[in-house]
Amino acid sequence: MKLILNVIIVYITLLILTRILGKKQLNQLTYFNYITGITMGTIAADVMRVQNNKIANFLILVFWSFLTLITGLINLKSGKFRTFVDGKPTIVVGKGKVLRKALQKNRLNMDDLTMMLRENNIFSITEVEYAILEPDGKLSVMKKPQKQQITKEDMKVPTSAINCIPCEIITDGNIIHRNLKELNLNEAWLNDQLKQQNINSAKEVFYAEIQTDGSLFIEKY
Repeated sequence: MKLILNVIIVYITLLILTRILGKKQLNQLTYFNYITGITMGTIAADVMRVQNNKIANFLILVFWSFLTLITGLINLKSGKFRTFVDGKPTIVVGKGKVLRKALQKNRLNMDDLTMMLRENNIFSITEVEYAILEPDGKLSVMKKPQKQQITKEDMKVPTSAINCIPCEIITDGNIIHRNLKELNLNEAWLNDQLKQQNINSAKEVFYAEIQTDGSLFIEKY
């Protein structure tokens, strides 16, 4: 029973702490964030052990999370501190040339670099003008001008304005009212759109999505 209670307490505590710490732990996982997450998990595991000093470990978990939060707040205010904690981007390919010293400094070899390029759908180093190793370990790549894709702007092709972000309106016959509200639309407008396509009710629709031009894509059952 004590073990179950410990698990519930730790679960709720970690849930609250991760919400306070924000989303950076997930989508910008630097080495510092990784170590922080591993440490929090280890301390949380110790808290759940009945024989250990649960109160002391629990306080350590909260204090560690507090230090992480303070570090994150300082990161927002100080560029120098942010660089010290998370590191800074490093150019590993410049003007089409591989910078070997930059690779060595970041403990990378050519096999690592070519693998990261392939993850960016680049299979030859000759396509790369610049490659930058980001603080989270990902590689950002700028292709050489002759290897870049042609855009509509390059071809001077007229484009239509984006009125909204594509968003689901109906799923499994159910209207997503919150999405309608965010788009400043109402159910009357939706019903009118459905009638224009000979659909009497949203219950007949498997999926409906607003497009960038404001039109409605509909897939019936």
